[in-house]
Amino acid sequence: MALRLYAATTSAGKLRDFRTAAQAFSIDLDPLPGIAEIPAPEEDGDTFLANAATKAVYYSRFAPGELVIADDSGLEVDALGGAPGVRSARYAADAGLKDSPDANDNTDVWNNMHLLRKLDGIPAKLRTARYHCTLVAARDGELVQLADGVVEGRILEAPRGTGGFGYDPLFYLPELDKTMAEIDLETKLSLSHRGRALKALLPMLSR
Repeated sequence: MALRLYAATTSAGKLRDFRTAAQAFSIDLDPLPGIAEIPAPEEDGDTFLANAATKAVYYSRFAPGELVIADDSGLEVDALGGAPGVRSARYAADAGLKDSPDANDNTDVWNNMHLLRKLDGIPAKLRTARYHCTLVAARDGELVQLADGVVEGRILEAPRGTGGFGYDPLFYLPELDKTMAEIDLETKLSLSHRGRALKALLPMLSR
């Protein structure tokens, strides 16, 4: 019987990354049924693994007998001691930088602005960074397996490109001489840290 996975995410971008990797292994991967109506668990761990495991174990209880995967991922900048790390999505908000209640969601803009401010004066050779994803599979409330995926790069001094989301306009890939926001979707998916984590996880699950 073919392996089937449910992804504990409501993010279209994450689901796309996971599905692209799963297709290469002829794996069925769908969002967890009814996830939008399930109260989300609190993500208060200090590591990607802690948060990913919390979500996978929690959501797997809503799909008895099925394998459920969940990830936690973010940007790690060496010059900042690995920050923003698990706080990547809330990096600017943690510093008090956020939109007024009636404004459009400019979270990515604030996060990128705050990152540039923190790296002000840091030379290019020391602005090394990576996108890091930890992916966990669970079944019936028990952790089954885990894997990591990373993409190495460097943080620019100004954004480039209009594609992608998050820190993509600042995340430079030296081997391509482009940022994540400048490459086409097919190339980005082939480099995805989430896709790499799933590709590492699937052979373990198949065994």
